[in-house]
Amino acid sequence: MIKFHKNIILAALSMSFFGYNVAAQKSGGGLSKGKYTALVNSFIGTAPLLDTKIIGYTPPKDMRVWAGLVFPGSSVPNAMVQLSPMTKYRSGAGYEYEDTEILGFTHTNKGHWNLCHIPLLPVPDGAAFPYKSSFNHDQEKASPAYYEVYLEEYNVQVKLTSTLRCGVHEYTFKNNKGRKVLFDLGRANNHVDDWQIKQEGSNAVSGFQRTGGEKIYFYATLSSPIEKLDTKDMAKSGGYTLVNLKDGDTKPVTVKIALSFVSVENAAENLKAEVGEKSFSKVFDEGSTQWENLLSKIQVKGGNDQQNVMFYSMLYRSFLWPALRSDVNGQFTDEAGKVRKENYHYYTLPSLWDDYRNKLVLLSIFSPDVTADIISSMINEGEIKGFMPTFFHGDHAASFIAGSYMRGIRNFDVKKAYELLLNNAYKEGGTRPHISEYIAKGYVPEQDIKDPKIETKGNAGVTKTLEYAYDDHALSLLAKELNDTEHYSDLVNRSKNYANVFDNSTTFMRGKLADGSWVTPFNPEFPYYEYMFREANAWNVSFYVPHDMSGLVKLYGGDKLFEAKLDELFTKPWNPNYIAWNISGFIGQYCHGNQPAHEAPFSYYFVNKPEKTQKRIDEILETMYGIGPEKLALSGMDDAGEMSSWYVFGALGLYPLSPADPEYIVTVPIFKEVAWTTPAGKKVTIKNPNGKRDLEAIKVNGAKINSYFISHDLFKNGGEIQVMTK
Repeated sequence: MIKFHKNIILAALSMSFFGYNVAAQKSGGGLSKGKYTALVNSFIGTAPLLDTKIIGYTPPKDMRVWAGLVFPGSSVPNAMVQLSPMTKYRSGAGYEYEDTEILGFTHTNKGHWNLCHIPLLPVPDGAAFPYKSSFNHDQEKASPAYYEVYLEEYNVQVKLTSTLRCGVHEYTFKNNKGRKVLFDLGRANNHVDDWQIKQEGSNAVSGFQRTGGEKIYFYATLSSPIEKLDTKDMAKSGGYTLVNLKDGDTKPVTVKIALSFVSVENAAENLKAEVGEKSFSKVFDEGSTQWENLLSKIQVKGGNDQQNVMFYSMLYRSFLWPALRSDVNGQFTDEAGKVRKENYHYYTLPSLWDDYRNKLVLLSIFSPDVTADIISSMINEGEIKGFMPTFFHGDHAASFIAGSYMRGIRNFDVKKAYELLLNNAYKEGGTRPHISEYIAKGYVPEQDIKDPKIETKGNAGVTKTLEYAYDDHALSLLAKELNDTEHYSDLVNRSKNYANVFDNSTTFMRGKLADGSWVTPFNPEFPYYEYMFREANAWNVSFYVPHDMSGLVKLYGGDKLFEAKLDELFTKPWNPNYIAWNISGFIGQYCHGNQPAHEAPFSYYFVNKPEKTQKRIDEILETMYGIGPEKLALSGMDDAGEMSSWYVFGALGLYPLSPADPEYIVTVPIFKEVAWTTPAGKKVTIKNPNGKRDLEAIKVNGAKINSYFISHDLFKNGGEIQVMTK
């Protein structure tokens, strides 16, 4: 039996890539020319989740369960421009597979009900407001850096591709007279506060769109001369401009557009630098090549067609966010509204509550330079605010920054980052609400609220306590690296605070009032958005102690009691009367459709039952991804790539259980062989020579190890993992 021992020394080992042997797979019908980009289906995650057995309940008639919420359009990795069709404003990513009309093509995206800026739409002669056209999925294609659709009502063939900061549209009108391009600038997923557009010479326009106080500038050239601009309700939400093109040109209309978050002048410079005189096909070839180079860093062998498509689709989906925000000249607009230029590329804030678990770890392995720039961008924002920023909940910049540093990413100002993270951990008024109470009591107390409902707003005290304890652990790693022994000791002690919200009488993490008494009444099955738990119930959070799982097992009373509780997590049915918009995808009480329990399937390792973990991982990979009639639905919201990255790690047989720690728990890959090349050119291989599913032993560079974990040194030095199965 394998025991827990993490001190593993991995020797360097050379290897060659494994070939890829899989039948050609239609993945949305895109024009991808690469072996790996051809396996990406950009539509996975766009379809609705309808299976009530997977949802866990019967949704109300007007409810679209939060599932997928991704866009199928064109992007290159971590780009400013993400060019995609809009079928519904104020929807997650603007595109819902069941819709039948396209309203425009927008240039930013994420999947969080925001962005979707600068909508364009080709409009034929005779079309009237409101502008939109029907379309059919049979005439729709997509692949990385490409999207195509035929607008049936308008008789226009649309092709889209993009660069880091630019989009290229190609419109082929059936009727070449009276052609127009709609700049629907009064609309976005956010409320539009203001917008402008003006003509620049004979064939260009420029302007801006302002949403939530932020201006997005654009500069666009059109391949046909402009006759006039028809503007309706300038500077009002819902207003628009029709750019009328002169007749006489029978070629497709090409629109080349660049964005900037600084100025129109910078947008024009971005367009000149990245597109210039390049043809549509040249821009697409370059974008597709970028994706092929990235995706081919992991080559797999031995999966079936569905597994291969799902793996590369999820790998692709993991590298769309955070998004670039600096221009080709290096300028960007900071959080204070000041135009700056630094020695790094400026990026948006990661979706830290969601993706610190795995997506940002994957990014750090694939793209260390991008990761360092993202951290520098966060430091920039932190210096303005006095605290390191977070996203939504928790303080998981601590995990992201500490984990990146521990994995060898050092090209950022770690002292400034550490200073800001200490502010988070010790000062009131910043990133960690209730931090003074947490320090004084060892937990975040909950409000005493009578008869709370799902939507009740409280302190989310249990979730905060658990997350702060983990973030304390993460920050302690950085403190140790920086020889700050005083804070290191304190943070290590604070990392044990998870035990303060563990109720021995119920064996659940439970809300605690300021006087130390437990929240009563207590129903561990009832989900809350923000009372005791954040988007979870007690079942979902009661196994979240990724930095001290052995200590958690002891709290439960030992291996047998812990295992029995885990068994119940995956077998106790979800109450179909408990309906929450963003909670779906159940196996028992375990919810895969939202993040709070994503570590739970791995918990069996800590009672030496890896085969039980593997059973659940395999079930999740098989039943929660690529599901529904079209095999295009996900069991929950992708959350900027977190759900996708979970699949990637689960399929590969490695998982960053505690993402701040530079190590990975080893599971059984769904592929017989995996070949992974790091940015430094090191070769990592993972093999399952027996092809079976129950883990029996692990070999590293040919020698059995006495652990379930492998060190990140594997990625620094190269090496081979053999998963011995039975």
